[in-house]
Amino acid sequence: MAEVVWTEPALSDLDAIADYIALEDPAAASSLVRRVLEHVGQLAAHPDSGSRPPELKRSRYRQIIEPPCRVLYRHDGRTVFVLCVMRSERPLRKVRVASRDRARR
Repeated sequence: MAEVVWTEPALSDLDAIADYIALEDPAAASSLVRRVLEHVGQLAAHPDSGSRPPELKRSRYRQIIEPPCRVLYRHDGRTVFVLCVMRSERPLRKVRVASRDRARR
């Protein structure tokens, strides 16, 4: 079983997305946060279950999709580090994920 560690930037990302959705539909925002947390929680038992982001083909990063979000993470064998939560329609820039990974260390 891997330990799942949320980075502060990833939590802030999720919070910002939920705040935006809550402006129109607070129940939908709560539901999204719950679904994302549950989906990420499954990584403890299945840390390599996420796909490799197409934009980062040969990287160590993986993603899970919980519409409308992409959750980017890295697994080091014992720990899953959740690095970024973003709207799935936004372009992914490797520098954004890599900088958060470096800042975590």
